[in-house]
Amino acid sequence: MKENKEENGCSTSDESIAKLENSSCCSSNHHSENGNNPFPILIQEKNNCCSSNSSKETVNEQEKISCCRPSPTSDNKQKNNACCNSETTEDKISVKTNCCSSNNQQTKDTISNSLPPGEKMAYRVHGMDCPACAKTIEKGLSTLKDIAEVKVNYSTAKMQVAASNADAFIPIESEIEKLGFSIEPLNQNGNIKTFEIEGMDCGSCAKSIENHLNTLSSVKNVSVNFSTGKMKIEHSNSVEDIMTEVSKIGFKASLPSNNQSIQTHKNKNENGLVILSGVLIALGFIGSFNGVSTMMSSILYAIAMVISGSKPVKSAFYAIKSRSLDMNVLMSVAAIGAALIGEWLEGATVVWLFAIGNLLQTKSIERTRNSIRNLMDLAPPEAWIYVGSEIIKKPVEEITVGDIIFVKPGDKIPLDGEIIQGESSVNQAPITGESIPIDKNIGDTVYAGTINENGSLEIRVTKLVEDTTISKIIHLVEEAQEQKAPTEAFVDKFASIYTPVVFILALAVMAVPSLLGFGTWGEWFYKGLEILVVACPCALVISTPVAIVSAIGNAAKNGILIKGGTFLEKAGAITAIAFDKTGTLTEGKPKVSEIKTINVSEETLLSIALTLEGFSTHPIAKSIVLYGNEKGIQPKNGELYKSIVGKGVQATIQGDIFYAGNLKLFEEMNVDLEDIKKHIHEIQNKGKTVVIIGTQNQVIGIIAVSDTIRDTSATALEALKQSGVNQTVMLTGDNEGTAKMIASEANVNRYFAELLPEDKVDAIKKLQNEGHKVAMVGDGINDAPALATADLGIAMGGAGTDTAMETADIVLMADNLDKLSHTMKLSKKALTIIKQNIWFSIIIKVLALVFIFPGWLTLWMAVLSDTGAALIVILNAMRLLKFKE
Repeated sequence: MKENKEENGCSTSDESIAKLENSSCCSSNHHSENGNNPFPILIQEKNNCCSSNSSKETVNEQEKISCCRPSPTSDNKQKNNACCNSETTEDKISVKTNCCSSNNQQTKDTISNSLPPGEKMAYRVHGMDCPACAKTIEKGLSTLKDIAEVKVNYSTAKMQVAASNADAFIPIESEIEKLGFSIEPLNQNGNIKTFEIEGMDCGSCAKSIENHLNTLSSVKNVSVNFSTGKMKIEHSNSVEDIMTEVSKIGFKASLPSNNQSIQTHKNKNENGLVILSGVLIALGFIGSFNGVSTMMSSILYAIAMVISGSKPVKSAFYAIKSRSLDMNVLMSVAAIGAALIGEWLEGATVVWLFAIGNLLQTKSIERTRNSIRNLMDLAPPEAWIYVGSEIIKKPVEEITVGDIIFVKPGDKIPLDGEIIQGESSVNQAPITGESIPIDKNIGDTVYAGTINENGSLEIRVTKLVEDTTISKIIHLVEEAQEQKAPTEAFVDKFASIYTPVVFILALAVMAVPSLLGFGTWGEWFYKGLEILVVACPCALVISTPVAIVSAIGNAAKNGILIKGGTFLEKAGAITAIAFDKTGTLTEGKPKVSEIKTINVSEETLLSIALTLEGFSTHPIAKSIVLYGNEKGIQPKNGELYKSIVGKGVQATIQGDIFYAGNLKLFEEMNVDLEDIKKHIHEIQNKGKTVVIIGTQNQVIGIIAVSDTIRDTSATALEALKQSGVNQTVMLTGDNEGTAKMIASEANVNRYFAELLPEDKVDAIKKLQNEGHKVAMVGDGINDAPALATADLGIAMGGAGTDTAMETADIVLMADNLDKLSHTMKLSKKALTIIKQNIWFSIIIKVLALVFIFPGWLTLWMAVLSDTGAALIVILNAMRLLKFKE
């Protein structure tokens, strides 16, 4: 359900907290004390902010009640009791804040390095339903022995604890349970870090790093992802120790940084070494035809081998030590073997081609990885912020929730927030993928990374830099890229068996035939070396992950979040898509579509309707009030308002009792409906809701309200059919007439009407039983059971809802269906390219193996077939980055 329950005046969500009114706790008249105040005085909301709907809140109840009082002048107390006080001591600017939120506290809570030095632990807290709960936990745990500091962030449900020794963490869980909550550790007795790894050119490199680090007692868990070039490791030793261990195996580990100058310098050095090796090989080769001694040529080849081969040989040593058979091992053995049998040119050419291939692969794969890293540059690192009457520039990391930032026309918006002054068009393409700018006014939400087109804006910050929508997108996409798709997992398993089998085969070819008298030892040893090179399944291993990363990156730039390769693959196999009606196929906002008056003017009818519906919170009543306001209609003076549950409302207007309600209400009052009953049924058969206005004696008019279909729904569904989806299905709780009309307008194949939430699950299962692979499209909140039951859950409008971003498999950031067909076509294209890559890799390997035995394949050709195939596979996968519908 989209509605949030409210008990004792405290809402269970930040959104509803901001909307609660007509309570007394936080009532406060704020006035500007500075004549130069650049902001309008904002209306303060009246909320009973600190009450809780849970019995566990009885602890320190008095403290929670006092949080809504004006903040004391003491700096210390202000930090602890700033819950609902929105007036800062610095500039006296009155700022509307979410009830019970503390700007200072929220800022500190999310910065773990603000904790004092010593032992630290992070936890996820379950059961908090008001920011006051966070304060309760902080106070409760601060009394424990050896606990130095506790920081609880209600918004992220995370807790950071600093203690003087490790034993101090033991009683925390039981103490939390006493307070009525539960926790789970986020970094159990470890130090979880993410490193960027440089130098990996194949998936086997990642496995070698994992195997090597797993031999260390200080490493609890390690995961290296070749596609993203990142390593997540849980360790108890220092960061420098980890970097050293990774360097031993021939790679470089570094903490994430935006500084690319070091990497650029490193690439130039590698380029220079490869060029130098090539020159030496060329000189040796030319010299062998110009009377230069064989010894001199061999020396040049040997120097070239050392220059190009030192890195792979070093990596091979540690790979063998950690019981890995990666490409470095195979190539090193091949090169050294060639040198042992006097094939210096072959050996030098092997390592040189291998180095060139690695260099080209690295450059190509980096372009793929940067498709997501470039998202990080969308939001500016600094923002203009008001301090008193001055505007200064500050890093976004130093800006807190509630601060006011100023954004000039043409600038990027640095943080998520709410417009409090100004209006403009904002280009939201980085978030939603929509290229058409959206008009934004006071009260509208804006997102970090979007572009302010043409008007100056003053924005109240609502999220810290690490919590912005763009940050969440980057985080979710990186997580998605690190998850293995079923095809990738299968290929990895196949490669793990293939490589050792072919390695053993190569050793057998080197030894067995010559022992049996079939040819010379040197001849078969050379063939064995060729098989070793062919044994490296580099192209095959790369074939899937690069395609997955490219496709997910493409989707992210188009406002589509795909949570992993598994869901990308599933999307391409979908044959039926079920849509929730309200808010998905339709706008979800009822609008007045028809008015019929009887013996009164339309203006009079609307004036009476406005009077009756003005105090109702029902969506239909709101739509009538909105329509009347847009027409400039003024309500009449009414009194004695009364709600008639399930039927309508009544009020006394100028001495007469008027009613606004459904047909049942007027039938019970025995009002003559003979003349209009037929018309009412006609309207209802069109899927519209009828509101009858009248007295106990007569009806003075009818107002028809309907939920209008989205402009994009019909075209989006047509595009889906063209992309290969056979069945489009609508699920709705509306009556048959309404469902039939909407289904016709939306151009769906089938519809299921009069459904309860659990009935939608049955409808999904029915489609699955018919043999369809089913995707469910909803808002990610009230369609959760159906989304979970479907083969693929797709949520709409993720830019406005954190829940949608977390619950669905795929999230359309824009609140429309335009991008759905792009998702399906992108998935099908990705699957096609993955199959192409896999078959190409296998065919190349088979041909290479076949050509070895007749003697048609040389060692350098074997290397070229391996590195060349890998490069072709990468370039083929990179086409997905630029795929357009």
